[in-house]
Amino acid sequence: MRSAPTPEPSIQRTDLHPQPPGAPRAAALLAGLDSVPWGDIQDSSGSAAAIPRLLRKVARGDAETARAALGELRKRICQYGFVVEQATAATVPFLWELAQRPQVSCRAQIIQLLKNIADARQWETTATAYPKLLNHRENPVAWERAARQAVRARRGELDRLLTEGDSEVARATTELARTLGD
Repeated sequence: MRSAPTPEPSIQRTDLHPQPPGAPRAAALLAGLDSVPWGDIQDSSGSAAAIPRLLRKVARGDAETARAALGELRKRICQYGFVVEQATAATVPFLWELAQRPQVSCRAQIIQLLKNIADARQWETTATAYPKLLNHRENPVAWERAARQAVRARRGELDRLLTEGDSEVARATTELARTLGD
């Protein structure tokens, strides 16, 4: 049962400051992840506290580990491929970052997850039939809108992904671009 109120998780990255000269580029991977109050927001399993661990596994794991972690992450933030959660919007900027990193083994699947989030309308559709849903302390319609906005906020990164030599990444990016209307 969900009990956390619905604060609006920030979709802004707090770590976009330039790296000091000589600092390794890899150190910036998922910087700012620990500044998100994951324990205070919810995913489909309850507390979203496990999301940083899963994102790190996607970022640094071998192909099998990364895919398994992404599968678990998908269940937590975009269950069934169309039901987003409170933690989804806060997770999206990190997904965009991972999609840009050639060393991440499951980039096409990350982009597909971003597309699923951008397509999500489950809570809005439900609220059309049951408008009282909008009056709940936990407002999943607001979560859904914030998640879609978080995907749209980084759509400028599509061009770079479309020019990648990886055909699977390019195909997933084309589908995401179509969803975003770009």
